[in-house]
Amino acid sequence: MGLSWQQGPLAPGAIGHFLVPGPLPERLLFAERLRRRMRVRFGGEWVADSEDVVLLHEPGRYPVAYFPLAAVDDSTLKPSEHTTRHRDLGPTAWFTVQAGAHSTPRAAWQHTGLPDHAVDLGGRVAFAWRAMDAFFEEDERIVGHAADSYHRIDIRQTSRHLVVRHEDRVVAESTHPLALYESGFAPRWYVPRADVDVSALTPAQGRTFCPYKGMCSYYDIAGARKAAWSYEDAYPEVGRVSGLVSFEPDKVEVHLDAVRLRLEPGQTVVPHGVDRNLTLDEADRS
Repeated sequence: MGLSWQQGPLAPGAIGHFLVPGPLPERLLFAERLRRRMRVRFGGEWVADSEDVVLLHEPGRYPVAYFPLAAVDDSTLKPSEHTTRHRDLGPTAWFTVQAGAHSTPRAAWQHTGLPDHAVDLGGRVAFAWRAMDAFFEEDERIVGHAADSYHRIDIRQTSRHLVVRHEDRVVAESTHPLALYESGFAPRWYVPRADVDVSALTPAQGRTFCPYKGMCSYYDIAGARKAAWSYEDAYPEVGRVSGLVSFEPDKVEVHLDAVRLRLEPGQTVVPHGVDRNLTLDEADRS
């Protein structure tokens, strides 16, 4: 979750509310300087490089990075006849992005008739994330979407009693699980494998990727498909959950201190697709 997506404060499904006397606008957009050097690679070339990137948080979307036109290579943007109108930011011009022999239409855009309150985006262009080869902060590739500084993960050791059952079988029982608190989500509970009946877990096909935790593997439990998951080699920032197993409370019974957990509304993940030319080594940077 971030500031404006999943259950963030500016998202349509926000779990909190602003303590103000009157109603807020239906949609609130938030723009701020990223304060990190960000670069874009396309066609084997660096096409944009700036320390003056503005990040736009728009309700229900991942954050988008806007580069000053002066930071984009002069030969990169080719105007097209395609235009659209953003519901909040007005008319939008689209560009073909070109580098050498490589060219992708409608791969960048600029808001050309911004209202006065949105001048922070004036003279800036954004690149379609999956149309580019890669985005970098300094020399490190950023995958999934622009990093959201309002996304936070905290991991805490606990002595609470966690029991996982499916049908008549105890799949896991632990008095020392880890609680993972991720911005805007209900807590997720990760169980050491020593406290899991691993014979109940059948590896499921397919893995997913989290820009903040890494590659995720799934397990079926009898007829409950993908009822458990594990980050086998979680990113160093969240390395404490590496190899531990978490369980989906809408697919199996998860009891915490004898209280059954339920999947809370808004817990589904907003899909972002797979980055172009993303290798497993880059995604699995543990």
